[in-house]
Amino acid sequence: MYYFYLFFFLFFLSGLFVYIVKYKHFLLMLLSLESMVLSLYFIIMVWISHFFFESFLCIIYLIMSVCESALSLSLLVLLIRMYGNDQVMMFDNLW
Repeated sequence: MYYFYLFFFLFFLSGLFVYIVKYKHFLLMLLSLESMVLSLYFIIMVWISHFFFESFLCIIYLIMSVCESALSLSLLVLLIRMYGNDQVMMFDNLW
């Protein structure tokens, strides 16, 4: 049972590593955030399935992650329409 937690924790850490290393591109940052959200969802799902029988918390978490995905996708489309690429480092010139 602990192998599930270890696997999804490593999945979370790999998403965090990609988020830290590839911070220049907005799309890669969003994909790594989605992998972290997905790994946390699986950890919560395994934890609830072993200790509780109610999965209402998982459904709420999944709804919130879908809302986050839709918002980030709309920001990505707006960013590409305004500036032509998804590089985050070009915003240093604006400030």
